[in-house]
Amino acid sequence: MPIIPTRLELRLGSTEKDRIVRAAALRGQAVSAFVRDVVLREAEATLAKPHWPERGLAAKLRGRATARLSTDEIMRLTRGA
Repeated sequence: MPIIPTRLELRLGSTEKDRIVRAAALRGQAVSAFVRDVVLREAEATLAKPHWPERGLAAKLRGRATARLSTDEIMRLTRGA
């Protein structure tokens, strides 16, 4: 099945665009090919290890010295968890 090209628009500041243009030139690539390659590589890495936001009581208690929390503090944290 043939690939049907589609467009992806991106707003950048002039400094950001200049950096991308320079990086593409250093690799000997057209800007569109450079951006496509880098973005697809990053997308694959992100999709390989999905990061789900933590929710619930465990997220609220994470990083706290739970053994030192008072009963009132624990009750306040657990409401609505």
